Amino acid sequence: MADAVTDNRARHRFEMEAEGHTAFIDYRREAGHIVLIHTEVPKALEGHGIGSRLVRGALELIRAEGLRVVPRCSFVAAWIERHPEAQDLVAAA
Repeated sequence: MADAVTDNRARHRFEMEAEGHTAFIDYRREAGHIVLIHTEVPKALEGHGIGSRLVRGALELIRAEGLRVVPRCSFVAAWIERHPEAQDLVAAA
Protein backbone atom coordinates (compact mmCIF):
# COMPACT_ATOMS: atom_id res chain seq x y z
CA MET A 1 0.00 0.00 0.00
CA ALA A 2 2.74 2.49 0.89
CA ASP A 3 4.23 2.11 -2.59
CA ALA A 4 1.18 3.93 -4.00
CA VAL A 5 1.64 6.81 -1.53
CA THR A 6 4.63 9.12 -1.85
CA ASP A 7 6.06 11.80 0.40
CA ASN A 8 6.33 15.02 -1.59
CA ARG A 9 8.58 16.89 0.83
CA ALA A 10 8.84 19.92 -1.43
CA ARG A 11 5.06 20.42 -1.18
CA HIS A 12 4.79 19.12 2.42
CA ARG A 13 2.25 16.46 1.61
CA PHE A 14 1.70 12.76 1.13
CA GLU A 15 0.29 12.06 -2.33
CA MET A 16 -1.50 9.26 -4.13
CA GLU A 17 -2.23 9.21 -7.85
CA ALA A 18 -5.41 7.53 -9.06
CA GLU A 19 -7.31 7.76 -12.34
CA GLY A 20 -5.38 10.85 -13.41
CA HIS A 21 -6.06 12.72 -10.15
CA THR A 22 -3.99 13.36 -7.03
CA ALA A 23 -5.30 12.86 -3.51
CA PHE A 24 -3.12 14.28 -0.74
CA ILE A 25 -2.61 14.93 2.96
CA ASP A 26 -0.92 18.22 3.86
CA TYR A 27 1.51 17.99 6.75
CA ARG A 28 3.99 19.89 8.88
CA ARG A 29 7.13 18.20 10.18
CA GLU A 30 8.12 18.95 13.76
CA ALA A 31 10.68 17.40 16.11
CA GLY A 32 9.90 13.69 16.28
CA HIS A 33 6.47 13.86 14.69
CA ILE A 34 4.40 14.89 11.70
CA VAL A 35 1.24 16.98 12.06
CA LEU A 36 -1.33 15.84 9.49
CA ILE A 37 -3.31 18.97 8.70
CA HIS A 38 -5.73 18.37 5.83
CA THR A 39 -6.80 15.54 3.52
CA GLU A 40 -8.03 16.28 0.02
CA VAL A 41 -9.60 13.68 -2.28
CA PRO A 42 -10.78 14.99 -5.67
CA LYS A 43 -14.53 14.70 -6.26
CA ALA A 44 -13.95 12.23 -9.10
CA LEU A 45 -12.31 9.81 -6.62
CA GLU A 46 -14.74 10.13 -3.72
CA GLY A 47 -16.47 6.96 -2.57
CA HIS A 48 -13.75 4.61 -3.87
CA GLY A 49 -11.74 4.19 -0.67
CA ILE A 50 -8.93 6.42 -1.92
CA GLY A 51 -8.90 8.51 1.26
CA SER A 52 -8.53 5.42 3.43
CA ARG A 53 -5.77 4.00 1.21
CA LEU A 54 -4.01 7.38 1.34
CA VAL A 55 -4.13 7.53 5.14
CA ARG A 56 -2.96 3.93 5.52
CA GLY A 57 -0.07 4.49 3.11
CA ALA A 58 0.95 7.77 4.76
CA LEU A 59 0.94 6.13 8.20
CA GLU A 60 3.08 3.27 6.87
CA LEU A 61 5.63 5.79 5.60
CA ILE A 62 5.54 7.64 8.93
CA ARG A 63 6.02 4.38 10.85
CA ALA A 64 8.96 3.39 8.61
CA GLU A 65 10.58 6.74 9.40
CA GLY A 66 10.20 6.10 13.14
CA LEU A 67 8.04 9.17 13.71
CA ARG A 68 4.76 9.80 15.52
CA VAL A 69 1.72 11.55 14.14
CA VAL A 70 -0.48 14.39 15.37
CA PRO A 71 -3.81 14.01 13.51
CA ARG A 72 -5.21 17.55 13.21
CA CYS A 73 -7.23 16.49 10.15
CA SER A 74 -10.62 15.14 11.22
CA PHE A 75 -10.62 12.50 8.47
CA VAL A 76 -7.23 11.14 9.58
CA ALA A 77 -8.22 11.27 13.27
CA ALA A 78 -11.44 9.32 12.58
CA TRP A 79 -9.55 6.76 10.48
CA ILE A 80 -7.00 6.19 13.26
CA GLU A 81 -9.79 5.85 15.82
CA ARG A 82 -11.36 3.07 13.71
CA HIS A 83 -8.02 1.25 13.24
CA PRO A 84 -6.41 0.19 16.53
CA GLU A 85 -3.30 -1.05 14.71
CA ALA A 86 -2.45 2.58 13.91
CA GLN A 87 -3.14 4.11 17.32
CA ASP A 88 0.40 3.53 18.59
CA LEU A 89 1.58 6.12 16.04
CA VAL A 90 -0.30 8.96 17.72
CA ALA A 91 2.01 11.31 19.61
CA ALA A 92 1.26 11.81 23.31
CA ALA A 93 -0.69 14.99 24.00
